[in-house]
Amino acid sequence: MKIYYSIQEVSQILGISKDTLRYYDRIGIVSPARDDNRYRRYTKNDLINLMNIQIMQDADFTLDEIKGNFGTHRKENIDPVVCQEIAVFIEAKNAEISKKIAHLEKVSQLLDIAVETLRNFNHESDQRLKEYVRAMYPSVQKQNPKRSEEECGEDEG
Repeated sequence: MKIYYSIQEVSQILGISKDTLRYYDRIGIVSPARDDNRYRRYTKNDLINLMNIQIMQDADFTLDEIKGNFGTHRKENIDPVVCQEIAVFIEAKNAEISKKIAHLEKVSQLLDIAVETLRNFNHESDQRLKEYVRAMYPSVQKQNPKRSEEECGEDEG
């Protein structure tokens, strides 16, 4: 006997709003069975698919990417070529995420230096902050190279 879950139960189990579950059904990303009364009935496999969707969204995949590239899990016989294409797609997404992480780590370091500079403001800490900003954002300095350091320190008011 198959166990079915109501939309309310799935919402509570997975922490996904009922509106989101209805939306997923409407766009065909997860299509649960229906009772005679048209109520959605989710299976254990539907719950697993929904958990996978949550994981993929945490990994920054869009719903279109999920639907287009990961809809193959529903097929009985999966083409190995398709699996390779999906693997390449996932690798590219992972490389994108790694770049974002590296950038966010630099931004975090910049914020740490900014806090340190503000808490212990002196010429040395200010210079350290300026150097870090210049290293992190070299294109900013190139946009207006005519300004001298004295001008940068003056109030424009």
